[in-house]
Amino acid sequence: MTPTLVREHLAHAGSAPPRVNPRKRARDWSEIQERMLLPLHETVHERLEVGPGTRLLGLGCGSGLALLLAAAKGATVTGVDSRPEHLALARERLDPDGPLDARLVQTDSPADAADDDTPSYTLVTAYETVGALDDSDGLGDTLAAALPLAARGAAVVLAGWGPPERCATSTVLRVAAKLAEPRHGWRPARRDDLEEVALRAGLKPDGSGRVACPFGYADTDSAVRGLVSTGLFDAAIAATDRKQVGKELTESLHPYRRPDGTVWMPNVFRYLIARVP
Repeated sequence: MTPTLVREHLAHAGSAPPRVNPRKRARDWSEIQERMLLPLHETVHERLEVGPGTRLLGLGCGSGLALLLAAAKGATVTGVDSRPEHLALARERLDPDGPLDARLVQTDSPADAADDDTPSYTLVTAYETVGALDDSDGLGDTLAAALPLAARGAAVVLAGWGPPERCATSTVLRVAAKLAEPRHGWRPARRDDLEEVALRAGLKPDGSGRVACPFGYADTDSAVRGLVSTGLFDAAIAATDRKQVGKELTESLHPYRRPDGTVWMPNVFRYLIARVP
C-alpha cells in the first residue's frame, strides 16, 4: 500500500496493460514515486528497532528503497518481486558486491526466498497498500507462502491508505475508479482492512499507527508519471488509453498545483504490525 502508495504489488506483478512500458514505469516509480513512502518506512523501522540481528523479507520489494534503508541500519535483507525491471533497479541500489547484506529474488512465490539452510526471518513487510484495489485475497496468498519462512513471534507489517478525508490523493484516484468501470478499480480504504487481512492469514495484530506521507512533485507531468507508475491506473489505461488517463489526471491535479508549478498532496498512511503465532 503503493501509495504503495502506490501499489507495488507482488501478486499482480507482470499484469500491466499493453499500453504501459514496464521499463519506463519502473524507472518512474524509482525516481519519482517511491520516495513518497520514505516516512512510512522510517517510522516502521524505528518502531521495530530494525538493525543488526534483523532478518527482513520484503514482499513485492519493487526497486528496493525500503530494503536499502533497513540494510543501511545493519539488517540482513531479502527482497522478492517478479518484475525484472524493478529488480534491476533494486540491484543497482543494493549492489550485491558492496558492503550491504542483501539478496534479491525474482519470483512469483516468496517460498523461493529461502531454503533449508536459510535462518528464519524476523520481519516480513508487505507495503502493498491494502484496500487500494480490493485485492487483499492476492495479498493473503502471498502471506500464506511467506509465513512459513518467518520465526515464531516475527513481526509482519501491512500498510494501507488512511481515511479518505485525510488523503488528498483520494480525489485523484477516483479518476482511476471512474475510467476503469466496470472493471475492478480503486476504492477508498476501510477502517479494518489491515486487521482483516492479518486475521485471515492467522496473524495476531500487535499495534498500528499512522504516518503523514505527502506526495510532492516538481510539476504536473512528474505527478502524472509518478501516479501512473503505481499501477493504480492500469485498469483505467486498459479501459481507455494512456493519453486519456493522463488528460483526466492532469485536470484532477489542478487544485493541488502551487503558484510555482509544483504539486503537493497531503496524505496519511496507516500500518499494522502483526505477529506470527
